[in-house]
Amino acid sequence: MGHQHQHKNKSSETEATPHVHSEESLRLIINRLSRIEGHIRGIKTMVKESRPCPEVLIQIAAVRGAIDRVARIILDEHLGECITRAAKEGNIESEIEELKAALDRFLP
Repeated sequence: MGHQHQHKNKSSETEATPHVHSEESLRLIINRLSRIEGHIRGIKTMVKESRPCPEVLIQIAAVRGAIDRVARIILDEHLGECITRAAKEGNIESEIEELKAALDRFLP
């Protein structure tokens, strides 16, 4: 059984079409986020221990890369599953607008 979440449209009302994600995909994403969370705690400890700034920056770069990889997994899944499903159901335009809005906030 998959996990479901619903996207909000511009008027903040929940749309009727749920987005279903596989348990395997959710497990992968949650595991990666848990590792990132642990890595961030490690960086916090490095700062408390006054470790050299270059070492801290290298670890921050590693976390940034890991977050980018998680975002890529989520984006790939969204394109492969949610957008495809929306196209079949005839609401592709609203899905693309939601994705564009999210990418505008996500990308620098």
